[in-house]
Amino acid sequence: MSRVEPDFSLVQVPIHLKEFVVEQDYEQYTPIDHAVWRYVMRQNHHYLGQTAHSAYLEGLRLSGISVERIPNIREMNECLAKIGWGAVTIDGFIPAVAFFDFQAHRILPIACDIRQYDHIAYTPAPDIIHEAAGHAPIILDKTYRSYLKIFGEIGSRALSSKEDYELYEAIRYLSIVKEDPESTEEVIRQAEEELERKAKAVQNVSEANELARLYWWTVEYGLIGDCENPRIYGAGLLSSVGESISCLQDDVKKIPFSLQACIETDYDITKPQPQLFVCRDFQELIDAILEYSKRMALNVGGTESLIKARNMPQTTTAVYSSGLQVSGILAELEFDSQGEAVYLKTTGPSALAVGNKELPGHGKQYHAEGFGSPIGRLAGESTPLECFTDEQLQEKGIVPGKRSILSFESGLQVAGVVRYILREGGRLVLIGFDECTVTYQDKTLFQAEWGTFDMAVGERIVSVFAGAADREAFATGTHKPSVISARQSSYSPEQIRLHQLYQQVRNIREKQQAFDRDTLLTILDELDADYPEDWLIRLELLEILYRQAGTEHEQSRLHSVLEKLKDANPDQKQLIMNGLQLLGL
Repeated sequence: MSRVEPDFSLVQVPIHLKEFVVEQDYEQYTPIDHAVWRYVMRQNHHYLGQTAHSAYLEGLRLSGISVERIPNIREMNECLAKIGWGAVTIDGFIPAVAFFDFQAHRILPIACDIRQYDHIAYTPAPDIIHEAAGHAPIILDKTYRSYLKIFGEIGSRALSSKEDYELYEAIRYLSIVKEDPESTEEVIRQAEEELERKAKAVQNVSEANELARLYWWTVEYGLIGDCENPRIYGAGLLSSVGESISCLQDDVKKIPFSLQACIETDYDITKPQPQLFVCRDFQELIDAILEYSKRMALNVGGTESLIKARNMPQTTTAVYSSGLQVSGILAELEFDSQGEAVYLKTTGPSALAVGNKELPGHGKQYHAEGFGSPIGRLAGESTPLECFTDEQLQEKGIVPGKRSILSFESGLQVAGVVRYILREGGRLVLIGFDECTVTYQDKTLFQAEWGTFDMAVGERIVSVFAGAADREAFATGTHKPSVISARQSSYSPEQIRLHQLYQQVRNIREKQQAFDRDTLLTILDELDADYPEDWLIRLELLEILYRQAGTEHEQSRLHSVLEKLKDANPDQKQLIMNGLQLLGL
């Protein structure tokens, strides 16, 4: 998939998320792809009308989603724009924090690939059936889409870990090889083993991991109502022909929703879920995500939060009590004897902001090699430095053009010539020093020859979160797109011919080609000779013939072959039975 500049007429994609957007390339979908979509959607439309959340069927229509063909994202956007949402196409799995970030901006990220014919009932890989037909319809419900947006705003700031990202890459790779028809059993086995190794390597469950679990058990696999008679709203269930039916059976345990239970329960993307959580209503979900946010580094701050950020080798933001926000990859921390952080240091391009707006002259170009600064109160002072008046600064000798020595309670010392003093919103946020040295215990943290020392002001860190404060100015997201991509499909002459037969059947069904009994007999003969195991095209043919008088013999012929295929392969038995049942057979 090529990364493209999205259509800005309906969807404004933030600059830091553009790198995840790919071109849909609608013409890549084969007639078999459209048949797979149609089969799943006809089944779901029939079954889920009785078991899904009340918004589902109407939501399909209002989302610009047709039962008959794979949706075009531009057409979906024309419909979603009416409720203030939009959609973009992405390449399979993206990091959870990035996925949440799209939703924070009321954008549905939709994987544009579609599952293989052999995986029609369920695929571990995100595909357009799951993303479009699963996620989009329920956002018709106002409270639910509020939940998605709030979740996105909170989840996009969740701290993850190096192990989380490696686990994500392993999941992405496994989903790709499982959907690749050319993957051998050995390749799939190795990918499964690698995923198991990466999962075991995750020793501490991060905020991002806990939120991914909450998302899984609500947005992906959630039920709503009461445990005795729940309705489906989770996209993973709405997009799975098999699990949308099996999930409501008694052998799948129904558990009343609770925040703690969800974040403590892990999941396996490759298997049906053994239990599901049932919320009372969508407001319960909003209350839960707001409750969870209270325990996040975003709202807790402090040394513990800084340590979490240091373990995440991606861009994070530390917010001083003065309001100054320091964005970059947190690489080093210095601690006092009580284990409290007294100095932080980022590495690589960093930026300073206040109120999520980058300070002029303090972007990635100026702080290209990182940023370091003390945390804490000046020794012997009852007033935090950020609250000093101009008179107090003068009393301490902190005046532009004068040499000053600042001694902190921790023992850290900053000595240099004051170059500037910067206030924002009435608080002191930065003091610049020339000819400056910064020392702590036996370490030199900054040397005079390095240039101006821009010292952050603030007695404590009040918030730490993933990503940059001013994400548009920083222009780089928390995570980068994966370098692992699915292989482009290639088709043999036999497969290309089968595509042509599917298209011919579609043309007849849609009356783009006149019904002709001899043509149908020719197709049947070719299928029996060259494609004896394809059940889906035979179901589509039977659907056409079922409406045509005088074709009883051909109907019987197709029905007989389908019965044999059903008995020969347990995996496709239920699929064929469901197709026949929809025809009333």
